[in-house]
Amino acid sequence: MSALPDIRAYLEDRERQWLSPFAALSAETRGREKAEEPSRVRTDFQRDRDRIIHSKSFRRLKHKTQVFIAPSGDHYVTRLTHTLEVSQLARTITRALRLNEDLAEAISLGHDLGHTPFGHVGEEVIAELFPCGFRHNVQSLRVVQRLENNGQGLNLTFEVRDGILNHSKAHGDIMSAVAGTPVTLEGEVCRLADALAYINHDIGDAVRAGIIKGSDLPNSAVKVLGETHSKMVDTMVCDVIAVSWGVSGQAPEMPAVIGMSQPVLHACNELRDFLFDRVYRSRDRNAENARTIMKNLYNFYLESPQNLPAEFRDPNDPRRGVVDYIAGMTDQFATETALSFGII
Repeated sequence: MSALPDIRAYLEDRERQWLSPFAALSAETRGREKAEEPSRVRTDFQRDRDRIIHSKSFRRLKHKTQVFIAPSGDHYVTRLTHTLEVSQLARTITRALRLNEDLAEAISLGHDLGHTPFGHVGEEVIAELFPCGFRHNVQSLRVVQRLENNGQGLNLTFEVRDGILNHSKAHGDIMSAVAGTPVTLEGEVCRLADALAYINHDIGDAVRAGIIKGSDLPNSAVKVLGETHSKMVDTMVCDVIAVSWGVSGQAPEMPAVIGMSQPVLHACNELRDFLFDRVYRSRDRNAENARTIMKNLYNFYLESPQNLPAEFRDPNDPRRGVVDYIAGMTDQFATETALSFGII
């Protein structure tokens, strides 16, 4: 058998030659929490991407709600398909801007690993019940640091962990942040790609569900972005690339920042506000059932910790273990578990 060439070194050298001077280089990562031998055929960011894809938390995303709980069709977005769309948008933007596509992909694939069952309804219930509060971006970081791999975590690089933690947007402006600003431009792209993805696919799902009609969308936003899903996505992505072109290193006269033009940003925020008013804040029977399930599961396990899997029992912090367990459930498993204990 021939000796294996140093593929990782070749890939790292290719990054130095091709990527923008503002890109995060895998060879210059701030490293992992626990030192380990590097891969012979993958950069550190590629390795992080693969660890996320092979994790149990990633697989469970296919049975977690994005917006619509227990939809009666096969084409509604799930947390997994949302994650894949975010990854695709982030990769398109970072590739065009000569940023590190592998880093953006890893952040995108891991950004929602800590999301609860039943979408934002589940997150709201846990945030109300857990004294420490709950945000899915913080839980996503906890998943990759502490919960995955039988409690050992995935030992991801600092840049990927930072991007996962700081991907959340504040309500009202898709360019604003909840937790903080990512340390890398790739992390900023992922935060923006997350918003662009859900604005577009949530409109499609809401129309599919009969909650809104395409004609209900704000005319001023449609005039800027376009009338079809593909046109809206293309307008948003091309606008980000054009406005952020200074990041590519090809236009020294432009600032090296990730941004959007004011007309497109305003249109995106207008659509986001519309979705909050007409879709996200609506309450149907499925949403109320989900609230009941999450609330009852939380109280049940808090009162009967012996029913928790052993790895989630912590006599020093029993609520933390309950939150970690039920936040990791899929919609189906949460429902079946509540039924099995007779608490719904």
